[in-house]
Amino acid sequence: MDLRDYLRILRRNWILIVAATLAGLLVGGVFSVLVKPTYKADTELFVATQSSGSVQELQQGNTFSQARVLSYVKTVESPLVLQPVIDSLGLSTTPAQLSKSVTATSDLNTVLINITVEDGSPVQAAATAEAVATSLIRAVDSLERPKTGGTSPVSLSIVKPAVAPEAPSGPNTRLNLLLGLVAGLALGIALSVLKTLADTRIRGEEDMRNVTDAPLLGGIAFDAEAAKTPLLTQVAPQSPRAESFRQLRTNLQFANVSGHAKTVLVTSSLPGEGKSTTATNLALALAQAGESVCLIDADLRRPMVGDYLSIDSSAGLTTALVGLADVNDLLQPWGDENLFVLASGQIPPNPSELLGSREMSQIIARLEEAFDTIVIDAPPLLPVTDAAVLSQHVGGVVLVVGTQKVKQQDLSKSINALKLVESNLLGVVLNRLPMKGPDAYSYSYGGYATTTSAAGEGSRAVDGSRRRRASDSPNVMRGSQETRLGDSSESQDDGHRPARKYPAGRLSQ
Repeated sequence: MDLRDYLRILRRNWILIVAATLAGLLVGGVFSVLVKPTYKADTELFVATQSSGSVQELQQGNTFSQARVLSYVKTVESPLVLQPVIDSLGLSTTPAQLSKSVTATSDLNTVLINITVEDGSPVQAAATAEAVATSLIRAVDSLERPKTGGTSPVSLSIVKPAVAPEAPSGPNTRLNLLLGLVAGLALGIALSVLKTLADTRIRGEEDMRNVTDAPLLGGIAFDAEAAKTPLLTQVAPQSPRAESFRQLRTNLQFANVSGHAKTVLVTSSLPGEGKSTTATNLALALAQAGESVCLIDADLRRPMVGDYLSIDSSAGLTTALVGLADVNDLLQPWGDENLFVLASGQIPPNPSELLGSREMSQIIARLEEAFDTIVIDAPPLLPVTDAAVLSQHVGGVVLVVGTQKVKQQDLSKSINALKLVESNLLGVVLNRLPMKGPDAYSYSYGGYATTTSAAGEGSRAVDGSRRRRASDSPNVMRGSQETRLGDSSESQDDGHRPARKYPAGRLSQ
C-alpha cells in the first residue's frame, strides 16, 4: 500500500481512530485520578577526607573520595543503613521493601551523594530521607574506621537537609494524558489498518480497481428513499439519482460506440446489489432519450421488474419460450415514453435451460429488429449460471456492484465467469455509494426540485400505463393499417428508424 491507501484508510475509519484516541485519553485521566499521590524528599551529603591540608594531599584525598562515593551509593540500599532507619522511625517494613522507595545517586566527578525518598506522606518522606542520611554517615564512619583504632579518614556531612514537599511528585497527570493520547491514537490506526486488511468488501472505485480494469460506467449514490420510490420517474428530474442514471446512459453509449451491443444484459455477483432497479432505470433513461427500448425480465428465479413497474407478470418471457404465445402479444407498453416490457412470466423449474435455448436467441434477434435497445435483467452470476448462459446471446454485459455488500473475491469470480464464456463486459456500475466520505458520489452543480412532485409524476405515469393496458389488447399491434416489420413498406424510408409510440408492426416471425 502507498501513502494514498493509508490516507484513504484513515478517512474511512476516522470515527474508530477518534474513539480509540479519546478512550486512551480517558484511561490516562482515570489512571491519574485513581493512583494515590506520592511525595519525594531529597537530601544531599558531601564526602570529605582527613588531610594535613597540603595541595598534594588534598588532590589525593579528592581522588580517594570520588572512588569511594560509588561504593557509598550502593551502601545506601543495604540493611546496614536501612535497618537503623526502620528502628528509629518505627516503620512496619523490611529493608528490602524500604529500599524500593529509596534512591541514591552521585554525579560524575563529584563527591556529592543525593538521597531521594518517595512516600505517600510528605512529612514521612522527609523524615525517612533525613534518617537514611544520618544512618549512612554512621555506617561509613564504622566501615572506614581503622581496626587498630583511631578516627575514620572519611567524613560525610549533610549539605542539604530534607524538607517536606508541598506538592506531590506523582502521578504526572499531563504525562499520563499524553501517553494515553498517543497510545489511543496508535491503537486506533492499527485497528483501522487491520480492519481494512480483513474487510475485503468493495467500498468504492479504488477497491474495484484492485480487482478489474473494466470501465466504470457510473456510480449510483445510496438513497434511503429508493426502496419506496425506486423508479427514475418517481424522483426529481435533476436529483442526484436521476443524474446518475443519465450519466450511466451516456457512458454506456460511449462504451458501445461501435454499436455492436444492441442488447445489454444487466447482472450482479450476488442478490441484493441493485441490478433490477439499475436495469429498469437504465431502460427508462434510454427511453427518455428518445430510443425505443424493450426491457426484459429474465430473472426467472426472483423476478422484480413486474413489481417495480406494477405490471402483470403472469405471462411473459417463459410463456414465449415454451411456445404458448408469441412474444409480440406479450409486450406491455409502459409510461409515456417508447418503452415496452416483457415480463418474466411463470417461474419455470429449469431457468438455465430456457435462457440458453435457441428460442431465447431467436426472441432476442426478433426484438433487436424492432427496438433500438434491449435491456435484460438477469439473475446474479455466482448463485446460478443463468446470467453466464444468457450472456452468450447478447452484445454486452453491465455488471452492477453493490458497495458495502459484495467482496473483492466475489467480484473477481463474477468477472472470471464472464471471461470463461467469452462475454463482452461493457463496464461496471457501482451502486449504493455513500453521499459523504472518501468514497462519496454526489453532484454539486445546479439545483433540483423536491422529490414530492416528481414522485407524483411517476405515480401518474404508472397509472397512465395501467389505463392504457386496460384499454389495449395484449397484442400491441392492432388495426387494419398495421405493417409487418421487415416488409417492403418499411424499407422505403431513408435508413432511419421512424419515431413511433409503439412498434410499427408485428415482430417478424
